[in-house]
Amino acid sequence: QVQLVESGGGLVQPGGSLRLSCAASGSIFSRYVMGWYRQAPGKQRELVTRITSGGSINYADSVKGRFTISRDNAKNTVYLEMNSLKAEDTAVYYCNAQYSAPLALYNYWGQGTQVTVSS
Repeated sequence: QVQLVESGGGLVQPGGSLRLSCAASGSIFSRYVMGWYRQAPGKQRELVTRITSGGSINYADSVKGRFTISRDNAKNTVYLEMNSLKAEDTAVYYCNAQYSAPLALYNYWGQGTQVTVSS
């Protein structure tokens, strides 16, 4: 069982920056694919970015060049640096951890943190 706790959300003006953190429990954090998803009101949850255990990263086209994901395996933490924020980035941001074992797929979610971009 893995517990994920996000922090760092809040209200920011357009063009501003925020840094989200997701702290994970458990001893095999380094093996997990860690991701950030978001869900805006009335919309489906969508993948923002994810980073594999080997450090491979992919981003949604809408955030490329503005958002950066990173992980610190020693701290069991994944980060999302968000720059040049836009109103359309407003959403609840969720941390996700996935691990594929031979006989099972493990998939965990955090509780979410609200990011509001508004003047």
